[in-house]
Amino acid sequence: MIAAERVAVVLLAAGLSTRFGVGDKLAAPLDGLALGLHAARRFASLPFVAKIAVVGEDGPDFGSSGFETVVNPDPGAGQSGSISLGLAAALRGEPDAVLILLADMPFVTIAHVEALLARLDAAHPIVASTDGAHPSPPALFAAASFTLLADLTGDTGARALLRTATLVAASPAELADVDTLDDLRLVTGETH
Repeated sequence: MIAAERVAVVLLAAGLSTRFGVGDKLAAPLDGLALGLHAARRFASLPFVAKIAVVGEDGPDFGSSGFETVVNPDPGAGQSGSISLGLAAALRGEPDAVLILLADMPFVTIAHVEALLARLDAAHPIVASTDGAHPSPPALFAAASFTLLADLTGDTGARALLRTATLVAASPAELADVDTLDDLRLVTGETH
């Protein structure tokens, strides 16, 4: 178990959203708020040692939710670049672990993140989420994993590391990842 006060959170919000189509996916409205701000607002209340949002050139204002923003100058290089930038900024707070969240996963609950924090220990240095089918973010990485995170390359992010993770289950609805306009329509209940 690890306390939130010893964890830095890195919110990844710099993707190109090529599958979404026209417009900025993270700025798309969802229940009266930009899609990308749901996670930031929800987790702003937890006492993380640092809150970092890795962003592209444009997009929602994560600073208004208490997140330090780090601009990824080359989001086309893949998610690993955003992880590396976020990790570097997070390490200034000297955390014992880093929690990686995705800004396009708007329904992750505080209770689920607390369950991830409860599972992290020396025997379980990487803890990830699962909908019962496969590992996914949010994921928590102990300090022993920081070098592995920093050395990632390409657009698969930490997927290979998640295969070795201890998994904490959440419902598929909670772990919904909005990648396409159809995904957004599905989570908003819009049928056309």
